[in-house]
Amino acid sequence: MPSQPEAPSPTRTGVAHNGDIELFYEDLGKPENPAVILVMGVAAQLPMWPDGFCQRLIDSGYRVIRFDNRDCGLSTKLDGHRAPGPIYRRVVRYAFGIGSEVPYTLVDMAGDVRSLMDHLSIERAHIAGASMGGMITQVFAGTFPERVHSVGIIYSATGRPFSRLPSWELIRTAMTAPGKDATAAEWLEFEINNGIVYNGPENLPSREQLRRRILDHKARSDYPIGTVRQFDAILGTGSLLRFTRAITAPTVVIHGRNDPLVPYQNGRVVAKNIRHSRFALIDGMGHDLPEPVWEPVTRELLATFDSCVQD
Repeated sequence: MPSQPEAPSPTRTGVAHNGDIELFYEDLGKPENPAVILVMGVAAQLPMWPDGFCQRLIDSGYRVIRFDNRDCGLSTKLDGHRAPGPIYRRVVRYAFGIGSEVPYTLVDMAGDVRSLMDHLSIERAHIAGASMGGMITQVFAGTFPERVHSVGIIYSATGRPFSRLPSWELIRTAMTAPGKDATAAEWLEFEINNGIVYNGPENLPSREQLRRRILDHKARSDYPIGTVRQFDAILGTGSLLRFTRAITAPTVVIHGRNDPLVPYQNGRVVAKNIRHSRFALIDGMGHDLPEPVWEPVTRELLATFDSCVQD
């Protein structure tokens, strides 16, 4: 792999199709380099893979593709679709590892990844996912092993019965959400405070950095109901262990010691259920990718990517 940083390359954008679903993507780096597909989590648009984070992978000789999941960003919104019945029933079933009837599941979202690769004529790729994206990655890698060189799973879980719950601090913060009559400014402050909790006590972006990111992402796409359907996709899929245990590619499971949303013990469970995996615990890291964690996270990913012989 090249040791010197490459000059920034133009961003290639496009739309891939999975049936009626359109997936907006950005394609970065040299097209002839080995491809890395990055999959983000609930309500997380593609810029949640920060430019500087992606550039580290590009400088190491990789082509990077990041995209908006369905119901998010510039990809298709499934207006009018909703799961039947109250959400608490789906939550209870999920706690026992059981799926539910929902508009789409993580299996469908893994199909989106395959369609994106087909559109770009990428036969095999390194795939890395964060949070819900790590769950989609488990489904994809367990279902389509022939399409995967290696796997990176970042602050994610298997959804097995009785997984570790979010921290009380995060639950308490969620309970302080403004009411339906709250102003946009009140909601913005809540989201900033939520972002601080997500990052944990170390490696925090400043309040102004969080404010700017939130406003930039809202300007790009503001679609809260899509978050509900994406969360339902997790609940509707149930336990992922059948997919996790089927992964055969070299895998690194990366987790932050200070993750308040998905405690790191859940990441250990992911790694224990994948034959060719290792677990990397990063001190001070929460449930986000602020600049201070780019180096350790990309270092762990690249160690796994570089270990694979490219076809």
